[in-house]
This record gives sequence, C-alpha cells and structure tokens, in this order.
Amino acid sequence: MDSLPVTNKNWRTTFERIEKFISNTYFTDVNLYGRLYGERQSVDDISTSGQTGRISYETAIGLEYKRATIGQSFGPTWATHWFLICINIPTEWIGKEVHLIWNSNSEAMIWKNGVALQGFNNDRNDFIISKQLREDQLSHTFHIEMACNSMSGAGDHFIGPPKPDKMFTLSTCQIAIFNRQVYHLIQDLDIFLCIAKELSEDNPRKYQALYTANEMINLSRNHESTGYSKAHSLSSEFFNQHNGDSQLTVHAMGHAHIDTAWLWQYDETKRKCARSWASSIQLMDSYPEYKFVCSQAQQYEWVKDSYPELYQRISKFVDDGRFIPVGGTWVEMDGNLPSGEAFVRQFIYGQRFFQKEFGIKCKEFWLPDTFGYSAQLPQIMSSAGIERFLTQKLSWGLINKFPHHTFWWEGIDGTKCLTHFPPADSYGTSATAADVLNSVGKLKDKGRTKNTVLLFGFGDGGGGPTEDMLERLDRLKDVDGIPKISQSTPDQFFDVIEKESSNLCRWIGELYLELHQGTFTTQAMLKKKNRKLEFMMHNIEFIYSMLVAVNDIKYPSMQLDNMWKKLLINQFHDVLPGSCIELVIQDALKLYDEIETEGNSLLQLGIKALTRHKDNEGEKEIFIINTHCWDRSEVVTLSGDIFKLTQPKNKKQKTDIKTALNSCGETLALVEVPSMGYSILQSPEDKPIPCTVKIEDEFAIMDNGLLTAYIDRTGRVCKLLHKRTGRNAFKEDASEAFYGNQFVLFDDVPLYWDAWDVMDYHLETRSPITNIKAQTSITEDCGLRCAVSYKLAISEKSWIKQDIVLDACANNLVFNTQVEWHESHKLLKVEFPLDVRTLNATYEIQFGHVQRPTHGNTSWDWAKYEVVGHKWADMSEFGFGVSLLNDCKYGFSAKDNVLSMSLLRSSKSPDANADMGTHHFNYSVRPHTGTFQEARVVQAAYDFNNPLQVMAVKSPTLDAKIMSYFKVSNPAIILDTIKKAEDRDDALVVRLYEAYGGHSTGFLITSLPFQHAIRCNILEELKPTETIDINNGTIQLHMNPFQIISLILSFDLI
Repeated sequence: MDSLPVTNKNWRTTFERIEKFISNTYFTDVNLYGRLYGERQSVDDISTSGQTGRISYETAIGLEYKRATIGQSFGPTWATHWFLICINIPTEWIGKEVHLIWNSNSEAMIWKNGVALQGFNNDRNDFIISKQLREDQLSHTFHIEMACNSMSGAGDHFIGPPKPDKMFTLSTCQIAIFNRQVYHLIQDLDIFLCIAKELSEDNPRKYQALYTANEMINLSRNHESTGYSKAHSLSSEFFNQHNGDSQLTVHAMGHAHIDTAWLWQYDETKRKCARSWASSIQLMDSYPEYKFVCSQAQQYEWVKDSYPELYQRISKFVDDGRFIPVGGTWVEMDGNLPSGEAFVRQFIYGQRFFQKEFGIKCKEFWLPDTFGYSAQLPQIMSSAGIERFLTQKLSWGLINKFPHHTFWWEGIDGTKCLTHFPPADSYGTSATAADVLNSVGKLKDKGRTKNTVLLFGFGDGGGGPTEDMLERLDRLKDVDGIPKISQSTPDQFFDVIEKESSNLCRWIGELYLELHQGTFTTQAMLKKKNRKLEFMMHNIEFIYSMLVAVNDIKYPSMQLDNMWKKLLINQFHDVLPGSCIELVIQDALKLYDEIETEGNSLLQLGIKALTRHKDNEGEKEIFIINTHCWDRSEVVTLSGDIFKLTQPKNKKQKTDIKTALNSCGETLALVEVPSMGYSILQSPEDKPIPCTVKIEDEFAIMDNGLLTAYIDRTGRVCKLLHKRTGRNAFKEDASEAFYGNQFVLFDDVPLYWDAWDVMDYHLETRSPITNIKAQTSITEDCGLRCAVSYKLAISEKSWIKQDIVLDACANNLVFNTQVEWHESHKLLKVEFPLDVRTLNATYEIQFGHVQRPTHGNTSWDWAKYEVVGHKWADMSEFGFGVSLLNDCKYGFSAKDNVLSMSLLRSSKSPDANADMGTHHFNYSVRPHTGTFQEARVVQAAYDFNNPLQVMAVKSPTLDAKIMSYFKVSNPAIILDTIKKAEDRDDALVVRLYEAYGGHSTGFLITSLPFQHAIRCNILEELKPTETIDINNGTIQLHMNPFQIISLILSFDLI
C-alpha cells in the first residue's frame, strides 16, 4: 500500500491526541514536547553571595561568592541572592542553538558585563546563549539576581498577605540544545488546537485545523527532521490561505501591565520594570513587526536612574517607534479618588517627562486597570493634548455588561474622547487564537467598526510578551477563518477608528465600575492623608505664588515637584484605593509623612516671609490666611499665648475681637478674612448670636439661632431644625429604626476580592450601634462654641467616641469622631434619614458634581448601591435640602431618603491588618434652603477641609492689615489653584472651574500688578488667539457648565 488507509475520526479523541502530543506533562517520553530540548548538561559552577538587599550590579560583582547547589533553598521573602555561574559548552554543540535554563521558582534577572539581559519567571525560564553557537562562544560567565518573590508577591494564595519566611528553591540550572524545528511545530499544533476548539460547529475551518494537525502528528511521529519538515509544510499551507477584505482587523500590541505597587513594594517594582522591559526589547531584534506599549512616567524614571544602560537601549527603540510611551500620566492613578488638581498634575508631570526624554507627548490616555472613571476625565485629558482613551476594567462589571467597546465618551462638560475597551476583556492576553477570535466575537460594535485592539503579554506583576506569543501572531496574521492581525501602535489603531467614528455611539457621564466599591473606604488612613496633603499643596503653592508676586522671593519649585511626585505615586490605583499589602501601606505612609514634614516647614517659612516679620523684634500679632476665593467668617482656635494678644493692654479698654476660652483653656475667636488674602485678626462687625446647649428630657439641645439640634443619649440626632424654614432636616421614623447620625454595622464578606469589594447583600445585614459606654454630656458651652460628647461600644474591642459641635454663626452641625477599630469583615457606616423627596442624590467629583439615583428602578440604578463622592453629597427637593460634608471619606450610598456614608472597613487580604487601630475623622450636616448651589455647599465643603491658617508673628511690616490678592465675583466660578508657571519665573498660573453646572459670567479680580493674561491648557501651552484683557486688575470670565480654564498671568510680556 502506498498510504495508510483512510479512517473515520472521532472529534474528541483526535482533539485530545493533539493535546497530548504537545503536552509538557503527559507522555513527554514519546511526544513532541519531549524533543524540544536535545542534549542537556547541568551547570556545576554555581556560587552565591548569600542574602543581600536590592543592590546594584556594580555592588554585587564585588561580593564574596560561595558554592551553591541545585535543590538549595533561598530566602526569606523579599530578600535578594546573587549568583555567579560559569558555563563551558561542549565543542560538539558548535552550530547548535544553545539555551540556559534557569528555575529558582521566583523572579530573577540575568546580567552580563553590567547589561541587564532578560528576566526569569515561571513563564520565562530559558535564555538564548546563542542561536548558532560559534567556537568563540564556548565559555560564558553570567550573574543572576534572584528576587525572593514570585510574579504575584509571596502570599499563600493570589491576594493573600505575604508570608515573611517563604523560601524559594533553585531547581534547575542547565544548558541545553534547543530544537527550533520542534518549537515551530509545537506552535503550529497549539494554534490548530485552539482553532478547532474555538470555531463554531458550522465553520469548516474548525475541522480543517483538526485534521491538518492530526496529519502533522502522523508525519512527525518518528521524530525525524524530514517528517518535521513535511508537517511544517502542511501547516504553512493552512496558514497561507488568506482572509477576504471584509474580515475585521485585530491590532495587536505588546504590553506588560506593571502595578507600581500592589502585592509587592515600590522598590520591587523598579526591578520588575527592568526584568520585563529587558525581556521585551530582547525580542525586538528577532521580531521586527513587534511593538511594545508602556505607560507610567514614574517607572521610566526609575529605570533611567537604576538601569542607565537598559534605559539607553529602550530610548533607541522609542526613537524607532517600537517601544511606545503611552498614557501621559506620572502613574496609572486611581480614577475616582484623587482631586481634580491631582489629576491635572498626573498629566503635567507625565507629559512633560515624555516630552523632555523622548521629544513626544502621548496622544492616548492609558488606564486599563482602574476601578471606575470620573466624568471629568475627558475634559482634563483633552486639556493635556489627549483625545483618545483605552481601558479594560469595565468588563469586570458584576451586574450589567457595558454596551460598547468602541464609542465616544462624553464628560460632564461635553468634552468627548474616542474610547476603546479591548473586547478580549484583558490587558494581558497570551495572543492565542481564542484571544484573537474573542477580540471580534465579543465586539459589541460590529457594523460600526472593523477594528479592535488585542493587548498581549503577562501583566500585573509584569513579565510582558514572550516568544510564544509573537510566534502565534506571526502565524495568524492573515489566515482564512481568523480575523486579520496587524501589530500596530495605538496611534495607528486610533487613526483608523477616527475614520469610522461617525458611526460610533456616545456614553455621557462617569464610567462606573459595578465592582470594587470597597476601595472607596479601605485603608482610611491613606485617604485621610491624601485629602489633607492635597489641600496642603494648594496652600503652599498659593502662599509662595504671592511671595513671588509681592516679595520677589524664589518659588521652591524643586521641593514642590518632589512633594507632588510623592503624592502622585501614592495615588496609584492599588495604593490610594487600599488594595495592597501592608508593606506598601507603610511605604505610602512614610511618603505622606515626608510630604507633611516638608510642607509644614514650607508653610511656616512662607507665612513668615509673607508678613515680612522681623525676628526677635517687637510684639507678636495674629496673622490669618485664607487660601480660598471667597471671604470667610468662622470660629478658629488660638493657642494660649496667642490669646493674650487679643486682650487690651488697658483692662478698662474694650476689645472688638469676639473671643472665648473653651473648656481646654484654648482661645476661640470669631474672625473674618478676605478672599485669597490675609488679615491681622479681624472680627465681623455684627455681634453673633451665642450658641447654647442644655440637657432637657434626656436630650441635649444645641442652638445657635440658625440650627437647633436634639441629641439623644446615644448621640443620635433625633431632630435638626432649620430655624429659617422651621423644617426638621430628618424624617421622623415611626418604627424608630432610623435616626440622624445613626452608626450602623454591616457584615462585609465579599465573594473573593476582600479589600476591593462591598457586595450588595451587605445591605441585608444592617445592625444599628446603640450600646452606650458613656451617654451624651455637655463638654463645651462658651458662647462661641457648644459641644456634647458620648461614647458607644461597637464590640468588646471597638468603640466610637464623638464630639458633636455647633459654632456661633455656623450653618452646619459638626461631628468630630474617634473610632477604635478592631473588627473582622465588618463595615461601619453612618446614616441620615432626610426629610427630603428626590429621585437623585448629588455627589461632588473632581471640578464638578454628578447625580445618581436614590431608587432601584433598573439594574443600572440598583447597581449603584455604593458610590464615590468627594467633600460633599446632597439630597434636595424644591426649596430645601440637606448636605453631608466630610474631611476624608469617599464612599456613599443613597436609598430612598436615607443618605449614608461609609466610614471604615476591616478586610483581611491582601493586608491582614487593614484599618486596625485608632481613627480620627470629621463630618458635618448642613440643611439649607434652595439648591445646594444657592446654599454655597461647594464653598462650605472647601472650608470644612481646609481651616484658616493662623500664626502669631513678630513685628509684621505689612502694607495693610487686611489684604485680598484674588477674588471671583460669581460664586459659581471656583478659583481652585494658583501656582508659578512651570517654565517662567515672572508668571503665575491660575486654574478655575465652573462648579454649579451652568453657563456663568463673572470677574476675576486681583490686586497684583499683572500686565498680561492668556489662556493655556493644563500643560501651560499657550493659546495665542485667546489673550484676555486685564482692566484695572479685572479679568472678565465666560464659562460653560463644568468648564475648567487655565490662565497664565504675567508681569511682563508673554
């Protein structure tokens, strides 16, 4: 017989035959995988330095090395061990492809002569010594830097807290002859297997792939080169059957998503970047079509500082257009929690870095792994020169599936950006045939676009693309039955999409992720520090901008840049949200402490310089600074020695300063300070109505002429009367289940993502906290301030102590709160049942606000059971409403008339001690007439977060006792930021936004001698056609709803 008889084929047995023939587990003694490596030889000359820290190569080569053996274990967790290996390759291997196989069951990096060559990990454990060994390549010496952690840290399970004593075993160190012919056949068969599995039953290519692979096995079963060649000819025939013009195109881009910190610390990320990027560029010489996209300017700076030789090689590939910076931000920040100005600085520092280093600015915003996206991002990224956006995370939504993959995303101001979600639902695919098919099969915008993106490469912990992935893409690039594949750049993809964009749908408002809502609350200390320091940076920049303008004092640019970068790195999307290990929390808190220490020093020096004080001369005066763009009148606390300054020297002389001593011996003063300026202790002309407090019928009753609060023994506000309207802010509940300021405990047990998720079923476990440890008692009654205090037990180990405070002239009731928190999988909230009928609640976001439903009419509505807000939330009906202000919280919920704020969680992974300990935070309730805009809730929330700056200074030599440097005539326009221009010493940048959601006209008024004003984007690139007149220090403003504008104000010609 000339050929084997034709037999019927069972699909399953044929499929599994192919699986086993390329398996790395089964039948390796007879299958194809067992022939991947030919002759092997152990490397016997291995020595190790012993345990070190994360040291440089230059330091490592100077260490003393001792013999190491295969099977030896190294540790503990996070330690580093350097190895010196000396290799002598047999002369018989000349002409062969020779690999080094290394497996330390950890991450590692191979070095030679100071060059970082490639990373090792569980997905990449061989290194090509030579593709065709020459006689002069028989001897080699390498250093290997072993990191005692895996790609995903060092926990017992994926997101488990790291084990501090974990050991890692060196199981393999060999050289081997690599059979590339076998390797190519394995890649061919793997693709056929995937095609046969993924294509539909009615697609003939499904069976062609299966039967072609089966015949290839028949040809290869004797494992002879001629048989391999014939088998490869069969596969080539299949792959050379091309697609028609109607087939969709998948734009493949190499990618290595590297979390700047997560299950590992910042310092380990530096090495992850080097390992991943060295491995990625090593492939570029062999695969000329391969392109690699890479975000996060901070990571580039780390590699530049720690791996200068690697950075030079990367820069060459950037110049060639193959290593492609994307994103335009300092890090891939969280998309919900940072302030608007922090978002701006992410783009300023990111875009300026890429411009300086590579002469480019990113055209696309790249944020694949963040837990939701603010509705102000389209406008902010547009002002940074970015009109395109790529992300993926919304595919994780638990309840509803987002209806688009390619669409126009429109922000709250109307700015649109072209947006794409890769339909493979991953930012780190393996570039299999299944990934390619899913990129088209799952595409929700078929008929509107013929193009989509596939990101390939191991990620989260880095790793990046492998040779296997590139081989698959090369075979599949134009094969009948498979979408066309183009290895493209983001620019090439979006350019094509723009041509199709007239057919694309539009999504308006936030991109809300229906998952990971617990990140609004987890790790409360990080969120508190972040909010505090965002305002500190605002204050420092304002004060030193005024010093530049009036005292000609040098602006501390380098210090502030360093402080901003520390703040921005902590806004990474697994740090500020709290979804990281305890070591990262400690690192982040250390950075916050450094910012705060340096910031306090700058503030003290800046305020003294602004007053032009003279050391050790004359008497002290009280200097008060207001960094907000409206006049402020409020009660401040003065230290004991400052109180003396408020008293007349002649006891018979009366003082007009309204002061009082509180129960702690501190001085309270009611002061008035003008917009963005200062005063030397001024009080309002009108005498305030004193606030009073008394205990009556088991209620503490507090009154200041504006509000009357009735507080029961457990600290619940049973009634809060708004005196002007006579309305009670809280709805009286006949069932007595709901009260104002009711603390509530919920079970908080997610399905898996512990630090990340608050599940909807937590709402079924509501348990009010009413166990009294100390009932309500009066703690302050001095006329300017009254307060009551109480204490509740949460459990045997946890408790709440709260001071409820009402100041003279205040429109809000303040709750100063201390919690001792030692719970497990519990969620603490505070509730306010408002006597307000509304279908929507309003929440502050960056440079604006959004509304969300208070009902659950649709699945999209009830999916928003936990939402993000910043400094305030509000529920209003016509003529009346109530706002809830806070100084460090971000998680809210609004159901019917009950407005709740999430205070603390107690997750146990990846940080087993998350949030345990003592917490201090404040919030306040503000009933109001009219809308929240008319009630100036926006301004009240700024003031609640940023107290007036008070300092006693000696002999100030000011031109005036009271001064306003800037003010805005329309309260709808907020002057949020004043800073020195990035590249000019004679100009300031002011950033304003329209906060109320309407078209607004007003005037920016300044007392400073600016000569010129011109519009710029947030990168401070001028818009020459938008020069603005300054008339007697007045600039007219015309602003659209939620518009952000930046102006450069200069003392000389621009």
